[in-house]
Amino acid sequence: MKNKKETIAIDMDGVIADVEAQLIDWYHRDHGILISREDMIGKPEPEAFPDREAVLKFLQTPGFFRTLPVMPNAVEVVKELMNDYDVYIVTAAMEFPLSLYEKYEWLQEHFPFISWKNIIMCGDKSIIDTDYLIDDHIKNLDFCKGRPIMFNAGHNSSIDHHQRVHSWDEVRDLFSNIRNLSQSEAI
Repeated sequence: MKNKKETIAIDMDGVIADVEAQLIDWYHRDHGILISREDMIGKPEPEAFPDREAVLKFLQTPGFFRTLPVMPNAVEVVKELMNDYDVYIVTAAMEFPLSLYEKYEWLQEHFPFISWKNIIMCGDKSIIDTDYLIDDHIKNLDFCKGRPIMFNAGHNSSIDHHQRVHSWDEVRDLFSNIRNLSQSEAI
Protein backbone atom coordinates (compact mmCIF):
# COMPACT_ATOMS: atom_id res chain seq x y z
CA MET A 1 0.00 0.00 0.00
CA LYS A 2 1.33 3.42 -0.98
CA ASN A 3 1.96 5.87 1.86
CA LYS A 4 -0.28 8.91 1.85
CA LYS A 5 1.54 12.13 1.02
CA GLU A 6 1.62 14.94 3.55
CA THR A 7 -0.39 18.01 2.60
CA ILE A 8 0.58 21.64 2.13
CA ALA A 9 -1.91 24.51 1.91
CA ILE A 10 -0.49 27.57 0.16
CA ASP A 11 -2.10 31.00 0.34
CA MET A 12 -2.35 33.06 -2.86
CA ASP A 13 -2.22 36.78 -2.05
CA GLY A 14 1.15 37.77 -0.66
CA VAL A 15 2.55 34.24 -1.03
CA ILE A 16 2.40 33.14 -4.68
CA ALA A 17 0.84 36.40 -5.95
CA ASP A 18 2.67 39.65 -5.22
CA VAL A 19 -0.03 41.95 -3.84
CA GLU A 20 2.50 44.45 -2.45
CA ALA A 21 4.03 45.02 -5.90
CA GLN A 22 0.58 45.48 -7.45
CA LEU A 23 -0.51 47.98 -4.77
CA ILE A 24 2.72 49.95 -5.19
CA ASP A 25 2.32 50.03 -8.99
CA TRP A 26 -1.35 50.96 -9.00
CA TYR A 27 -0.91 53.63 -6.34
CA HIS A 28 1.97 55.18 -8.27
CA ARG A 29 -0.05 55.01 -11.51
CA ASP A 30 -3.11 56.72 -9.99
CA HIS A 31 -1.53 59.10 -7.45
CA GLY A 32 2.00 59.73 -8.73
CA ILE A 33 3.46 58.75 -5.35
CA LEU A 34 5.91 55.87 -5.22
CA ILE A 35 5.72 53.88 -2.01
CA SER A 36 8.58 51.45 -1.39
CA ARG A 37 8.38 48.00 0.18
CA GLU A 38 10.42 49.44 3.05
CA ASP A 39 7.63 52.01 3.61
CA MET A 40 5.24 49.10 4.10
CA ILE A 41 7.19 47.37 6.87
CA GLY A 42 5.17 46.97 10.04
CA LYS A 43 1.90 48.27 8.58
CA PRO A 44 -1.22 46.61 7.20
CA GLU A 45 -1.20 47.19 3.42
CA PRO A 46 -3.81 49.99 3.29
CA GLU A 47 -2.13 51.93 6.12
CA ALA A 48 1.18 52.07 4.24
CA PHE A 49 -0.33 54.45 1.66
CA PRO A 50 -1.36 58.09 2.17
CA ASP A 51 -4.85 57.44 0.74
CA ARG A 52 -6.00 54.28 2.50
CA GLU A 53 -9.38 54.36 0.74
CA ALA A 54 -7.72 54.25 -2.69
CA VAL A 55 -5.99 51.01 -1.73
CA LEU A 56 -9.24 49.47 -0.50
CA LYS A 57 -10.86 50.54 -3.80
CA PHE A 58 -8.08 48.76 -5.76
CA LEU A 59 -9.00 45.51 -4.02
CA GLN A 60 -12.55 45.92 -5.35
CA THR A 61 -11.50 46.91 -8.88
CA PRO A 62 -11.98 44.46 -11.77
CA GLY A 63 -8.60 43.22 -12.98
CA PHE A 64 -6.69 43.79 -9.73
CA PHE A 65 -6.43 40.12 -8.74
CA ARG A 66 -6.29 38.88 -12.34
CA THR A 67 -3.10 40.84 -13.10
CA LEU A 68 -1.08 40.24 -9.92
CA PRO A 69 2.60 39.48 -10.53
CA VAL A 70 3.81 36.00 -9.61
CA MET A 71 6.26 35.80 -6.71
CA PRO A 72 9.78 34.94 -7.90
CA ASN A 73 10.37 31.17 -8.17
CA ALA A 74 6.89 30.31 -6.85
CA VAL A 75 5.90 28.32 -9.95
CA GLU A 76 9.06 26.21 -9.97
CA VAL A 77 9.05 25.49 -6.24
CA VAL A 78 5.34 24.61 -6.11
CA LYS A 79 5.91 22.16 -8.98
CA GLU A 80 8.81 20.61 -7.04
CA LEU A 81 6.75 20.34 -3.84
CA MET A 82 4.04 18.46 -5.75
CA ASN A 83 6.50 15.59 -6.26
CA ASP A 84 6.45 14.81 -2.54
CA TYR A 85 3.32 16.51 -1.17
CA ASP A 86 -0.33 16.99 -1.98
CA VAL A 87 -0.47 20.75 -2.57
CA TYR A 88 -3.60 22.86 -2.19
CA ILE A 89 -4.02 26.53 -2.99
CA VAL A 90 -6.17 28.11 -0.30
CA THR A 91 -7.41 31.67 -0.57
CA ALA A 92 -9.89 33.67 1.49
CA ALA A 93 -11.55 34.91 -1.67
CA MET A 94 -14.91 35.62 -0.05
CA GLU A 95 -13.51 38.80 1.50
CA PHE A 96 -13.40 40.21 -2.04
CA PRO A 97 -16.09 38.28 -3.96
CA LEU A 98 -15.15 39.91 -7.27
CA SER A 99 -11.81 38.13 -6.94
CA LEU A 100 -13.23 34.59 -7.13
CA TYR A 101 -13.15 34.15 -10.90
CA GLU A 102 -10.10 36.38 -11.33
CA LYS A 103 -8.12 34.22 -8.90
CA TYR A 104 -9.21 31.06 -10.68
CA GLU A 105 -8.17 32.51 -14.07
CA TRP A 106 -4.85 33.69 -12.58
CA LEU A 107 -4.15 30.19 -11.26
CA GLN A 108 -5.03 28.65 -14.63
CA GLU A 109 -2.55 30.97 -16.33
CA HIS A 110 0.37 30.72 -13.91
CA PHE A 111 -0.19 27.35 -12.16
CA PRO A 112 -2.06 25.26 -14.77
CA PHE A 113 -0.61 22.08 -13.28
CA ILE A 114 -2.73 22.49 -10.13
CA SER A 115 -6.03 20.66 -10.45
CA TRP A 116 -9.28 22.47 -9.76
CA LYS A 117 -9.74 19.84 -7.03
CA ASN A 118 -6.77 21.36 -5.21
CA ILE A 119 -8.05 24.94 -5.23
CA ILE A 120 -9.99 26.03 -2.15
CA MET A 121 -11.67 29.43 -2.10
CA CYS A 122 -13.13 30.10 1.31
CA GLY A 123 -13.89 32.76 3.87
CA ASP A 124 -12.28 31.33 7.00
CA LYS A 125 -9.07 29.31 6.70
CA SER A 126 -9.41 27.83 10.19
CA ILE A 127 -11.37 25.01 8.52
CA ILE A 128 -8.25 23.95 6.59
CA ASP A 129 -6.64 20.82 8.01
CA THR A 130 -3.32 20.25 6.23
CA ASP A 131 0.08 19.21 7.55
CA TYR A 132 1.55 22.60 6.60
CA LEU A 133 0.15 26.06 5.88
CA ILE A 134 2.23 28.69 4.08
CA ASP A 135 0.53 32.05 4.60
CA ASP A 136 1.41 35.68 5.24
CA HIS A 137 -1.40 36.46 7.69
CA ILE A 138 -1.27 35.69 11.39
CA LYS A 139 -5.09 35.40 11.48
CA ASN A 140 -4.69 32.22 9.43
CA LEU A 141 -1.44 30.88 10.87
CA ASP A 142 -2.56 31.10 14.50
CA PHE A 143 -5.38 28.66 13.78
CA CYS A 144 -3.36 26.29 11.60
CA LYS A 145 -3.99 22.68 12.57
CA GLY A 146 -0.63 21.59 11.13
CA ARG A 147 2.71 23.38 11.00
CA PRO A 148 2.37 27.12 10.24
CA ILE A 149 4.97 28.73 7.99
CA MET A 150 4.86 32.51 7.71
CA PHE A 151 5.70 33.97 4.31
CA ASN A 152 7.44 37.28 4.88
CA ALA A 153 5.52 40.48 4.13
CA GLY A 154 5.72 44.07 5.29
CA HIS A 155 2.58 43.71 7.39
CA ASN A 156 3.91 40.72 9.36
CA SER A 157 7.46 41.94 10.00
CA SER A 158 7.01 42.35 13.77
CA ILE A 159 5.48 38.90 14.32
CA ASP A 160 7.91 36.27 15.46
CA HIS A 161 5.97 33.31 16.84
CA HIS A 162 5.85 31.32 13.59
CA GLN A 163 8.62 29.98 11.41
CA ARG A 164 9.33 32.58 8.74
CA VAL A 165 10.44 32.19 5.13
CA HIS A 166 11.46 35.20 3.03
CA SER A 167 11.28 33.69 -0.45
CA TRP A 168 10.32 30.65 -2.45
CA ASP A 169 13.98 29.60 -2.44
CA GLU A 170 13.72 29.44 1.37
CA VAL A 171 10.52 27.39 1.04
CA ARG A 172 12.41 24.94 -1.19
CA ASP A 173 15.25 24.70 1.34
CA LEU A 174 12.88 24.26 4.28
CA PHE A 175 10.99 21.39 2.67
CA SER A 176 14.21 19.81 1.47
CA ASN A 177 15.40 19.80 5.09
CA ILE A 178 12.06 18.40 6.29
CA ARG A 179 12.25 15.64 3.67
CA ASN A 180 15.86 14.80 4.58
CA LEU A 181 15.00 14.72 8.29
CA SER A 182 12.02 12.43 7.64
CA GLN A 183 14.18 10.09 5.55
CA SER A 184 16.90 9.92 8.19
CA GLU A 185 14.30 9.17 10.90
CA ALA A 186 12.92 6.35 8.77
CA ILE A 187 16.33 4.64 8.63
